[in-house]
Amino acid sequence: MEVLHMRTTCKFILPLVFLLLLLAACGNKYQGDYSVEVKDFSFTNQDGENVSKSELDGDFWIADFIFTNCETVCPPMTSNMANLQTQLKEAGLDDVRLVSFSVDPDNDTPEKLKEFGESRGASFDNWDFLTGYEFDKIKEFSIKSFKAPLEIPADSDQVMHSVYFYIISPDGDFIYRFDGRKPDEVKKIVPTIQDLK
Repeated sequence: MEVLHMRTTCKFILPLVFLLLLLAACGNKYQGDYSVEVKDFSFTNQDGENVSKSELDGDFWIADFIFTNCETVCPPMTSNMANLQTQLKEAGLDDVRLVSFSVDPDNDTPEKLKEFGESRGASFDNWDFLTGYEFDKIKEFSIKSFKAPLEIPADSDQVMHSVYFYIISPDGDFIYRFDGRKPDEVKKIVPTIQDLK
């Protein structure tokens, strides 16, 4: 009787174990400190071209949030992103895209974004500065995709936004973030991606 019970139990447990292993294998390949799905988008870059999330899927990419009228963190963040762009190229990671989302879309035209990027050393080969949406849309996108609040303080033309550079995996999930204001933090991004590849 006891042997029969064990056989019956094994008959149910073995398929269950196989199913769990199969589900684990189908999960996201890239693990990090976070696992947040980046929501779909289709926005306009500095050259007036459409850029969508579907174009970025399948590759690593790095995102941040900036605006051209920023009086504090955005200029150094953009310079640090330009340095990161050089570091990626030197490491042979030319397939990694950079995406800067404007948090002031009412004022940040493609032309302004292009000028802002150029003045801080950006090359547009693999870097898009995006605009062409309402503030509420980018606010919702920032919160849902990166858990990053976005606010316009009362009586101000400045925007409170995230200062992080986010690594997005080929699966389309944000998995790591690094302080974009700090060059020492930004230097960790290339080895992190190399370890993941």
